[in-house]
Amino acid sequence: MISPVSFSCTVDADSRVATVTLNRPERLNALTFDVYAELRDLFLQAGSDTDVRAIVITGAGRSFCSGGDIEEIVGPLLALDHAGRLDFTRLTCDLVRAIRACPRPVVAAVNGAAAGAGAVIAAACDLRVASASSRIAFLFTRIGLSGADMGAAWLLPRLVGFGRASELLLTGAFVDAAEALRIGLVNRVLPDDDMLGAAKTLAAELAQRPVRAIEKTKAALEQEAAMAFGAALDAEAKVQATLMGTPDFREAYEAFVARRPPRFA
Repeated sequence: MISPVSFSCTVDADSRVATVTLNRPERLNALTFDVYAELRDLFLQAGSDTDVRAIVITGAGRSFCSGGDIEEIVGPLLALDHAGRLDFTRLTCDLVRAIRACPRPVVAAVNGAAAGAGAVIAAACDLRVASASSRIAFLFTRIGLSGADMGAAWLLPRLVGFGRASELLLTGAFVDAAEALRIGLVNRVLPDDDMLGAAKTLAAELAQRPVRAIEKTKAALEQEAAMAFGAALDAEAKVQATLMGTPDFREAYEAFVARRPPRFA
């Protein structure tokens, strides 16, 4: 997997977990035009990397990601015409689309502040593990932009419900880790020193699951959001019947009969 200067990407050969670390701690891991594009490309590539079975994304230093860099993005955006600004907003959406479409499970390890685009990146991941001192805010309305940015108005209601999503997107207010856990914005909260290790452990557990089962589950969660219930049932029946014919399903059965752990490919 690619590893530009703006972030690092390391793969643990034993767990097959890739850890992506945003690496601009002096700027609270604020995003630049290049970082958006490089992260998009990384998640697009991840699905074809057989050495990677799960991904953790986190930030170096005291912040997960503070959003777009004020100096390197916001300033230059003011000099662009509408077409140039639209190219940029589509790029930011392409990053979220790549995270959602990635066939590997993605765990956000949220340390410190996740604000603006950083909050949306965390929301786009499959699971979120937060440090006790972390804070999350969708700040867009505070700078004159729509709170519905990078898919936030699609993602958030599915995580926390319509009313709570409305509050978060309209006010741009920070929520602390305890509140984020209470409303379902994050899945787990750990002491600061334990959080990253817990996120990697969770990713390693997912990496041990059968690849096809994980891929099909992620795809169903994405696709069925736009389906009628009957269509969703039909789609699930077809996928499940297909998976029942795979070596993974047979291995799970044979391992159960032999009273041993399954050995998935």
